[in-house]
Amino acid sequence: MTSGSSYEGKLIAYDQNTLSLILANAKDEKGSVYARILINGHHVAQILRLEEPFDLKGLAEVLEKAFPNMVVLHEDTGVITVMDRVRVSEAGVIEGSGPIAERVKKIFEEFVTSKQAQSKA
Repeated sequence: MTSGSSYEGKLIAYDQNTLSLILANAKDEKGSVYARILINGHHVAQILRLEEPFDLKGLAEVLEKAFPNMVVLHEDTGVITVMDRVRVSEAGVIEGSGPIAERVKKIFEEFVTSKQAQSKA
């Protein structure tokens, strides 16, 4: 921050015109925790990424191999739809049930495990 204070949290939204940010589970330098915090872009001095963002596009490509022509990536909402019945995000399967959802869940778990192994190497 321009004031010298700092916040660490998960970036869940931003306004590209004003650079205003919304952080989830934010913590300030004193250790206070906030469920959500809005930071006016005029006060932002620096933004640092502590970890790699989830590769939603990469997951969509892997799912496309298992479900050809049945996968739609909705980058604006951070959701992938499989066969118009199963929805998956960086949190995993968020909607859908049955064998298709189970297969998507398995692919998601393998994808996450693979990415974690790559980052440790």
